[in-house]
Amino acid sequence: MKIRSDQLAGHLAARLLPAYLISGDEPLLVGEAADAIREKARREGYAEREVFFVERTFDWNSLRAAGQSLSLFATRRILEVKMPSGKAGVDGAKALVELIEHPPPDTLLLVITDQLDRDTLKSAWVGAMEERAAWVQIWPVKIGELPRWIAARMARLGLKADAAAAQLLAERVEGNLLAANQEIEKLVLLNPGGTIDASAVAHAVANSARYDIFQLSEAALDGDAARALRILAGLKSEGTEAPLVLWALAKELRSLWQGQMRAQTGEAASHPPAWTRPSPALAQAQRRAASLPLDQLLRDCATIDRMIKGQAAGDPWDALARMTTTLAGKVLVPVRRSSVAEVAGS
Repeated sequence: MKIRSDQLAGHLAARLLPAYLISGDEPLLVGEAADAIREKARREGYAEREVFFVERTFDWNSLRAAGQSLSLFATRRILEVKMPSGKAGVDGAKALVELIEHPPPDTLLLVITDQLDRDTLKSAWVGAMEERAAWVQIWPVKIGELPRWIAARMARLGLKADAAAAQLLAERVEGNLLAANQEIEKLVLLNPGGTIDASAVAHAVANSARYDIFQLSEAALDGDAARALRILAGLKSEGTEAPLVLWALAKELRSLWQGQMRAQTGEAASHPPAWTRPSPALAQAQRRAASLPLDQLLRDCATIDRMIKGQAAGDPWDALARMTTTLAGKVLVPVRRSSVAEVAGS
């Protein structure tokens, strides 16, 4: 069966299955799910824990042997398999299926992986987990859901935060749940059983946001100019090179421009554009692409490139800010024009 992370506590209150798979790319949530299963197991007498780290040269016979051997102290035990890639291979898949379909007595199998790719999702051992055991899928907390997630976690710890406080903390730790949890725990210690507002958060919380160029593109494509500019400022302060930021934005602009060209020639109907991806942000940009000055933005890319190289006057970061807000749908004063062919045609 599949279990959402927010359903795990209720599931464990009712029963403990002989095998669990936890998959996901959020270390905090994956770790908490694993801790919840281990704690439930300890309460039911699983006193031993044997951990296996699966690497390229891992010998799956060691896991088989552990499953077939008796506990040294005649107690229940946990066999924990940490397999970041989720790729067990032929021998590993067989070993896991054997343990899932024929669980050893007094033994709990716990497999922990990163987010599984498409091929691994089709593997026999994952299918066996879903059919005969429990599979806890951990999904990242989306940006729009982060303030609510923060407020709910504070409430569980006895701290009430107003909407502005939760929003500010979300901005300070954007994309970093480990930092968010650390800051929440600090706020609970500073304000036990109380209520906090945005002012208290601003004084107590460090800026632990982590940004990357793909978050910048996503925010701009999604039309969120304020968030895009915040990310751009963060990238600059973290020492990200301007050419890398320009590359990320130019890549998305080329994709949108080429898609428009295909649509105008009717090619899109028979040959779906290569830039189509299952991204809500990209879909949002596609819907308003006709209203964006894509040719101007592509010319701006060439001008900003020359600014970075010292061949044109102006601050490239200011120009990148103008480009970002324009891509987000907020048209500002354009950068000097140049030739679109050298950018869109490359």
